[in-house]
Amino acid sequence: MEVLGIDIGGSGIKGALVDSETGEMLTKRFRLPTPPSRKPQEMAEVVDQLIKHFDYKGPVGCGFPATIKKGVVKSYGNLHKKWLGVKVNELFSEATGLPFTVINDADAAGFATMNYGIGKGKMGLVVMITIGTGLGSGVFLDGRLIPNFELGHIPYKKHSKIESWAAASIKEKENLSYEKWGKRFNKFLALVELIVAPDLIILGGGTSKDFDQFKDHIKIDTPVIASKLRNHAGIIGAAAAVAQ
Repeated sequence: MEVLGIDIGGSGIKGALVDSETGEMLTKRFRLPTPPSRKPQEMAEVVDQLIKHFDYKGPVGCGFPATIKKGVVKSYGNLHKKWLGVKVNELFSEATGLPFTVINDADAAGFATMNYGIGKGKMGLVVMITIGTGLGSGVFLDGRLIPNFELGHIPYKKHSKIESWAAASIKEKENLSYEKWGKRFNKFLALVELIVAPDLIILGGGTSKDFDQFKDHIKIDTPVIASKLRNHAGIIGAAAAVAQ
């Protein structure tokens, strides 16, 4: 089934048409910037623009950067606080006139990686970390999703959450080298290892393509590998969620 998958991030809103059965992207990825306000109505308008770009009329799968429970935002992450309590699927459906399936963005990326990518067939406890504006995380036990693991929200020292110290956006903001940022990211992975004790960690998001530049600074015992789907995983997983 051809489905439009949308991946919403703190800096960009991306989409593409996807074969939800095979995970194959049928079009090139199209990206629009996330509105600076990051407020619900403004972001819904951008989602509508993206859908019009594809002249699409069917069901939409959407990965959203927050904890989602029964369609409701339970934590707003890197977005505006007005998102708290919003029913995302209803908001986007009203803005576009199309039915929406909305899941956590890291869960979407993880689902794609575990079903169509490098995680396929991997058993045990697998953690998918998406490195971007924040640090998203999707957790899978023997291939089955355990939803809404927000490991990037672990408090760290004076920071309310570790992603505000170790995300890719902080690397850019503070102009950190891969060595300095890699050591920060390793601290985050060490906490993940301590708390969750995974069998495997898979890295996704745009920064995962640069894994060779910081992998030598990853010192944890758990095996760490990079996803080959990278920035496309969130789109593919969101589209696949419609058929679940």
